[in-house]
Amino acid sequence: MKKVVFFLLSIYLNTHLLAQVPYNTAAPNGYTKKASVTEQVGLTTIAISYHRPAVNGREGKIWGGIVHNGFVDLGFGSRNPAPWRAGSNENTIIEFDNDVKIEGQNLPKGKYGFFIAYDPSESIIIFSKKNDAWGSFFYHEKDDALRVKVKPQPVDNSIEHLKYEFTKQTANSAVIGLYWEKQSLSFKVEVDYLKQQFDAFVTQSQNPGGFTSQGLTIAANWCLQNNYQLEKGLEWATTATGANFPGDPASFTALVTRAGLLEKLGKSDQSSTVIQSALPHGNVGQLQQLGRQLLTSKKYKAAMEVFEYNYKRTPDQFITLTGMARGLSANGDYAKALEYATKALPLAPNDNNKQAVQAMIEKLKAGKDIN
Repeated sequence: MKKVVFFLLSIYLNTHLLAQVPYNTAAPNGYTKKASVTEQVGLTTIAISYHRPAVNGREGKIWGGIVHNGFVDLGFGSRNPAPWRAGSNENTIIEFDNDVKIEGQNLPKGKYGFFIAYDPSESIIIFSKKNDAWGSFFYHEKDDALRVKVKPQPVDNSIEHLKYEFTKQTANSAVIGLYWEKQSLSFKVEVDYLKQQFDAFVTQSQNPGGFTSQGLTIAANWCLQNNYQLEKGLEWATTATGANFPGDPASFTALVTRAGLLEKLGKSDQSSTVIQSALPHGNVGQLQQLGRQLLTSKKYKAAMEVFEYNYKRTPDQFITLTGMARGLSANGDYAKALEYATKALPLAPNDNNKQAVQAMIEKLKAGKDIN
């Protein structure tokens, strides 16, 4: 009987004590909703996790009031002068999965606590290596990874619930803004998109993407179009057109890409040789496009050779006739170009093409280049 009583008493005490001591495995969320926003800038994913306080009738009391100025002793925690938590409840967290620049300053990839030392004329944006605390109570300057200064801006319409937004996005940058009540604080994020994309191609080239001529050509053509790491691009293009695996010496696209890289690297003679080897492998449309590209690069003689090859192989077709007209015009032979344009006119497949050729004819009659 004593054992039973002792057992029941133990249950009662344990239950009573647990009821008196709050037991949480995660930080409390308070009375505001947790939110997150994620965007990709270049190849960098940026994620912000935060809580959204409301104005809740406190208009005119947010900035410089609820959001205190500068650094203050919050009366709890480490008692170090602390900035605002840039939201409510636990740390606002911002995470970058690649290195970035913030307002022109380097910040390594990682997860950061995000704080703001507010000042109406110039506020301080803080990225802290400590990101797992509640509010700003345990903030310490020694944990700062980066500080930048920004100027608060007014907004036209009052924002009831604090929010973060990505604006002014480009291929390699975006502006991240915090909006609340009638003010915003924004900072610019930049990424090295070219390096990240190139690194991704390097990785792919050592995996299944690099085991095909097509995969290597895509990487090489990217280098060509972006004028970036041309030597590596040429290495990929050379492998893509080689006789050994995974090369395809009959790939028109790979050969033209290789020729373009050679040209940019100042190896014009080699480029011309590769172009000549590519001609038998191109279709009518591909050869026409190559000729137009050479015209754009002011390689008028080389372009004429391509147009002539295309015409001789597929004579008296609309596309090859207009190609001859363009090539001859670029080389200054307007009279001969007019003959080919006139032949092309009745073969135009639609009204838009007919109008385009008619415009060519008028220019050539006036002694003007049609390109």
